[in-house]
Amino acid sequence: MLAFLIRRTVLAIFTIFSISIFSFMIIQLPAGDYVDSYILRQIEEGFGGVQRSSAEGLLERKEALRKLYGLDRPMYIQYFKWIGRVVQGRFGQALEYRLPIWDVIKDRLFLTIILAAATIVFTWALAIPIGIYTAVKQRSIADYSFTFVGFLGLATPDFLLALILMYMAFVYFNFSVGGLFSPEFQSVGWSLARAWDLFVHLWIPALILGTSGTAGLIRVMRANLLDELRKPYVVTARAKGLAEWRLIMKYPVRVALNPLVSTIGYLLPYLISGSIIVSVVLSLPTLGPVLLQSLFTQDLFLASSIILLLGVMTVVGTLLSDILLVIIDPRIRIS
Repeated sequence: MLAFLIRRTVLAIFTIFSISIFSFMIIQLPAGDYVDSYILRQIEEGFGGVQRSSAEGLLERKEALRKLYGLDRPMYIQYFKWIGRVVQGRFGQALEYRLPIWDVIKDRLFLTIILAAATIVFTWALAIPIGIYTAVKQRSIADYSFTFVGFLGLATPDFLLALILMYMAFVYFNFSVGGLFSPEFQSVGWSLARAWDLFVHLWIPALILGTSGTAGLIRVMRANLLDELRKPYVVTARAKGLAEWRLIMKYPVRVALNPLVSTIGYLLPYLISGSIIVSVVLSLPTLGPVLLQSLFTQDLFLASSIILLLGVMTVVGTLLSDILLVIIDPRIRIS
């Protein structure tokens, strides 16, 4: 196990380093940079009342701004300066916010992880029992009913479900769904009251984001368990008189969980990238809207830092899933 962890750690470092290079390069592929985007927005907005004749003066500042932010240097120099700060624990400056990148993303990263964890718990808590039941009760009314609801969940866009729930919550319950906190808890420190307020608001985004994932996992769990239930070792165990539900839970279910466990590493990045529209609709203070805004404004240091964090989470999640697979399935050996 120790040799496996050391080998995987070395590969993880190489993978994260590769992710940082490719993300930094890809973000710079579009024409222009943050300074071009900033000046264009200033010209379009009329400088907040300043005459458009000042545009020429602002254009003259372009090179000065680019030099100030280090954008006049070759791409490889920009990358090594940025990755050098990251190794030291400093992500640099968010150009759009005029703040250190960590100050911009730390609260949002924490809330994103909490929302992702709640979504995963909700998804697994529904998908696994329903998948087991529909496999055991194949072709029953319950099986067909859950299948219909599952396909309905897969076909409904998350943002549409968010709009429907927002309307129903406001009209019928006089409850605001937007955000993760009530107005009085938006800018205060953490306390038990604020944590409870977060819990109260958390279930609706988790329900919306977990709907399509739950529907998909139900089908995966059902298909895998049906395949296991037809294998000879199940028939033999049943012939020896082992209780039905004990037989099902002890052997086939553990094996059928393998595909679900193996996807842990991809869940958090998927939830962040797939929930951007939902986060905008519900005004959620998560990483998705910040990443989207940084791409619009071409703030390459902020966008690269967020993508690098997603890559780290993916690598760590994949390692965790490999370890869990060894635990739940004795047939898998690290050697």
